Amino acid sequence: MKKANGTVFKYGDNVDTDVIIPARYLNSSDPAELAQHCMEDIDKDFIKNVKPGDIIVADKNFGCGSSREHAPIAIKAAGVSCVIAQTFARIFYRNSINIGLPIIECPEAAEAIQAGDEVEIDFDIGIITDKTQNRQFKGQAFPPFMQKIIAAGGLINYINED
Repeated sequence: MKKANGTVFKYGDNVDTDVIIPARYLNSSDPAELAQHCMEDIDKDFIKNVKPGDIIVADKNFGCGSSREHAPIAIKAAGVSCVIAQTFARIFYRNSINIGLPIIECPEAAEAIQAGDEVEIDFDIGIITDKTQNRQFKGQAFPPFMQKIIAAGGLINYINED
């Protein structure tokens, strides 16, 4: 996956893993089941409205809280192609790469992009294009090894290749 393109769902600061996937659903590790409850405590209509390829944009400290991998798994299984935020919690950042969910830190984009905007991301060069506002932002491009992990669908698949 070299590019992502979708409609934006926008959230604020400190969206924690308990909001991304509420603890009451952690008795399952099935991605499809987790996806059905993704973001429901902060946005009850998220799962009804999200379409494959859509993008989450958030402010500071996205994915804070517990270190559970369930959170990025639920987001990816819901069809989200990328999360853009001003900053990410470190363990969420690593878990996202490990399960093959692209995430980009870009404070300018996170601040300017609005809910409902149509956004395209070029992962090779880190360019985020807000097609609705006709604006571009420079995010951090993924190093080649991270692109390979994401393209493989996560670290386990990457390790098992060849």
